[in-house]
Amino acid sequence: MEFREFPVGQAVGAILAHSLRLDERTVKKGTVLTAADIADLDAGGYATVVAVKPGPDDIAEDDAAAALAGALAGGGIVIDRPAAGRCNLLAGADGLLRVDVAALDAVNLVHESMTVATLGDHAVVARDQLVATVKAIPYAVAAAYLRAAVRAASGRQVLAVRPFRPLVAGLIQTRLRGSQPELLDKTRRVLTQRLERLGGRLGDERCCEHREADIAEAIAASIERNPDLFVISGASAVADRRDVVPSAVVRAGGEIVHFGMPVDPGNLLLLARVGTIPVLAMPGCARSPKYNGFDMVLARLAAGIAVTPQDIMRMGVGGLLSEIPERPSPRRKAAGVDHRKVSAIVLAAGRSSRMGDTNKLLVEIDGRAMVRRVADMLAEAGVGEIIVVTGYQAERVEETLRGCALRCVRNPEHDTGMSTSLRAGLKAVAADATAVLVCLGDMPLVGAGDVVRLIAEFDPAAGREICVPVFQGKRGNPVLWARRFIGEMLLLEGDVGAKHLLFKNDDVVHEVVIPTDGILTDIDTPQALHELTRF
Repeated sequence: MEFREFPVGQAVGAILAHSLRLDERTVKKGTVLTAADIADLDAGGYATVVAVKPGPDDIAEDDAAAALAGALAGGGIVIDRPAAGRCNLLAGADGLLRVDVAALDAVNLVHESMTVATLGDHAVVARDQLVATVKAIPYAVAAAYLRAAVRAASGRQVLAVRPFRPLVAGLIQTRLRGSQPELLDKTRRVLTQRLERLGGRLGDERCCEHREADIAEAIAASIERNPDLFVISGASAVADRRDVVPSAVVRAGGEIVHFGMPVDPGNLLLLARVGTIPVLAMPGCARSPKYNGFDMVLARLAAGIAVTPQDIMRMGVGGLLSEIPERPSPRRKAAGVDHRKVSAIVLAAGRSSRMGDTNKLLVEIDGRAMVRRVADMLAEAGVGEIIVVTGYQAERVEETLRGCALRCVRNPEHDTGMSTSLRAGLKAVAADATAVLVCLGDMPLVGAGDVVRLIAEFDPAAGREICVPVFQGKRGNPVLWARRFIGEMLLLEGDVGAKHLLFKNDDVVHEVVIPTDGILTDIDTPQALHELTRF
């Protein structure tokens, strides 16, 4: 292959290396230059072009990429049309991607001119999802390198997708004195979601006491429903091969395949078998919908892949996963919540458009402006800092707050929506704040005790990273957020708060019951104000 600067008149049939701009159009890189292109470039003032002329033993980039993709693709893989030296490989079905890592390394080690990038081995993929891409780096590849790469892939199914089977799982949950029905419901719900994502479903379900005989009896009864898999969720995590759950499996005629795994969360997974039916005893973290070691094994079983002790023992690389709130013993203990490390943001920048000409924040209630009552309440609750975001009639609002131990931050964009005020407040939060309490300036009936209660129940180590006040089943304000959510809140736009983030992070939302309805009462209309002040 010849790659150099050519006189324009000698570049017919060459591949343009860099895009060139003409008055009427752009001749894009990768274009095989025709006589018409040459005439246009000459008329456009180009005397030379940087281009490529393939040699007799060179393969065009698209052809090379397509040839290698064909050698790599195994069952369940669809090859896309090559373009610009790239050929993508897609999943032909929902399933588990298998990658022969040694073979893929052999292909990539042939020469720098041919590269293959893939998702990880055992990645869960959806139909039509991109799973790998082949790229010819230069505009043409030497035939010898292509042949060597194809040879490295030949005879080995380098890439394949194992489709998920319609797996039917039987669930056995155990209970001890004090077991909460809500936890059983959540376990069932989360497992159902996991199975459905893998094309399966929950079948027979049983609940029994956390005793060896009872569990063995439940297994024997469930076998009659012919499940593809047993999942056992113990009221107490398995601590040893001789513990209650594994002993029950053996008592039911089964055998223990492997206990423990080098994946965290997920260390206490038990893999067993009753006849030909696999048994998974869930570690406690599997009650969370977040990805954990249980998912790694469940996906393989759903794809019809047998899991051996050696397979589990090789999961250590990449096995350190994100923390799971449901862990009974997190890796790092929380140091406790200090009120002084809580920053409160009061949103007080709005125009109160539904109130007509009245700025509701300045209306006096029992001798104090509404926004002043909110600030005084936060000071009584003992939060570390109070940040009031002002905008509309900022001077008047700030004058009302004179003498309070707080900071006012002005939002010059207050007319564009609540999110801008929230961002202004978040940017002012102290660097050492543990949590942020987002308050509304038009909720004067929230009490200091309500805030104290929110802070007292805030515990990230126990999965309570977002504390929401609730009165008679209805959620209200203010909401206490762990510091780690500030980044997400800073991305909000428009006239919205952070409500949708509650749904997105539902697994770490903790509802705190509040005895009065002040957390639901915001003053948005003259009627609401009249109801508040008429007494």
